[in-house]
Amino acid sequence: MVTLGCSKNLVDSEKLLCQLHRSGLRVVHNSEETGADIVVINTCGFIGDAKEESVDTILNFIQAKERGEVGQVFVMGCLSERYKTELQNEIPDVDKYFGVNDLAKIVESIGASYSEHLIGERFLTTPSHYAYLKVSEGCDRKCSFCAIPMIRGKHLSVPEEQLVHEAEFLAGKGVKELILIAQDLTYYGLDLYGKRRLASLLEKLTDSKGIEWIRLHYAYPAGFPEEVLVLMRENEKICRYLDIPFQHVSDPVLKNMRRGNTRRQSYELIRKFRAEVPGLALRTTLMVGHPGEGEKEFRELLDFVRQMRFDRLGVFCYSEEENTWGAKHLQDTIAEDVKQERMEEIMDLQAGISLELNRDKIGKQYRVVIDRKEGAYFVGRTEADSPEVDNEVLITNDSDLAPGTFVHVRITKAEEFDLFGELEVTPSTGNTK
Repeated sequence: MVTLGCSKNLVDSEKLLCQLHRSGLRVVHNSEETGADIVVINTCGFIGDAKEESVDTILNFIQAKERGEVGQVFVMGCLSERYKTELQNEIPDVDKYFGVNDLAKIVESIGASYSEHLIGERFLTTPSHYAYLKVSEGCDRKCSFCAIPMIRGKHLSVPEEQLVHEAEFLAGKGVKELILIAQDLTYYGLDLYGKRRLASLLEKLTDSKGIEWIRLHYAYPAGFPEEVLVLMRENEKICRYLDIPFQHVSDPVLKNMRRGNTRRQSYELIRKFRAEVPGLALRTTLMVGHPGEGEKEFRELLDFVRQMRFDRLGVFCYSEEENTWGAKHLQDTIAEDVKQERMEEIMDLQAGISLELNRDKIGKQYRVVIDRKEGAYFVGRTEADSPEVDNEVLITNDSDLAPGTFVHVRITKAEEFDLFGELEVTPSTGNTK
């Protein structure tokens, strides 16, 4: 099993792996091993670079198949859903193509038995102390640049009781940190219950024994359910952390993007977040080079980053995606080198902001979860850091710290995107922040 793309794809792969393992098959994930009877590639089809990586991976395994190193090659996921006909014509040596909702078909095509009672159960590929919890599928938003609604369909929430069952299953496997993910987390519940129910879901998830941190990814600025902020402030299990992609701040660009919010609303929302939840760590994603972004609009975006001082920030360059609203109605006239320069300018600014924020942490104590041992350091994360995308804390310590252990660390040194610290007290598994 080979998984490309985002954490939502990873959850899909984990559910497939669970089905296959329960059928008695030996399955390895993202392994360098050869000799597999079947290779299943879970692809990404979101942006140009991801599509290119997916195609290259398929071609590499087709070559391995021709050399006799693997047997059949199956392709699933977003790229296959979006371009199945084209892929069948261009890469006919793939044995079977599947879409994003073909789990049962894949299981049966491999020769295993699909089990309905395994819904909510997964074979974890992350370190055993954290896992992603996908609370919904698809998206009802109409953003000009995004192909997800075409690939994944309309927003579909997973019922609360099913998510609670899945959380309890994960906790039983030793998971201590749940990372909630969706295309649009803040929309959760509208389709099932007629109103946004993210806060209700969070309250139920905090009752899961063994879960110590719950982290929120991929919120949406328009229509944010503000009752979540009260829970985040008052419930120790909900991390004071929010991943909320603003994409841009200039009104003309936001209008072209069809984001449904304005510059003023963006500033006001961030100020409300910080007033309601002291110490909140904000991660955002921005896009440069979208049609309508002139020099004036880009300077507005730079000023937004400078004033809001996000704790974590990523930037993408706009790339026109077939059949999206933007591709049909807007002209992509901004040169690629200009987009790249703008992206680098924002990241340079953010690096300075991140260094200043990190230096402010020197001498302070933080609760840290240990992720792994690496060289002379134990590597962990604070409440303000999500795995793989955010800062890490490198801890010097002679004792043995198992992954998933919570410790208190005093920060001694700071770099742009890393912290260094020393163990302050005996490892703790309590819920104290």
